[in-house]
Amino acid sequence: MTRRPYYLNLLQIHLPIGGWVSILHRASGVLLSLLVPVLLYGLMRSLQSVEGFAQVQGFLSGGIGWLVGLLLTWALLHHFLAGLRHLGLDIGWGEGRARARQTAWLVLATAIVLTLLVVARGL
Repeated sequence: MTRRPYYLNLLQIHLPIGGWVSILHRASGVLLSLLVPVLLYGLMRSLQSVEGFAQVQGFLSGGIGWLVGLLLTWALLHHFLAGLRHLGLDIGWGEGRARARQTAWLVLATAIVLTLLVVARGL
């Protein structure tokens, strides 16, 4: 009888690329869920008055606001693309090891490229 490990060092576990895409899919979903109240508050504040709009615009045009926008854009794109990948896997598309790796890399690369295109377009 073998004993099960009681301590797992997650930094030493080598996940395949599909595992990383799955973890990032969950993390981006959590991030999007947590940012919904913040975005709704910003929308509410911007619609209350001219001063509120100027405050929200000032925050979003600053460094932290730009970073939040970048992170939100990446999270939305990654979550959408990884969700499509997971739906494809659920119906049997790309279940082979090689195809699963290809689609995982495609999701990561496409989300990053599209995020950079959105940022470049906004500048």
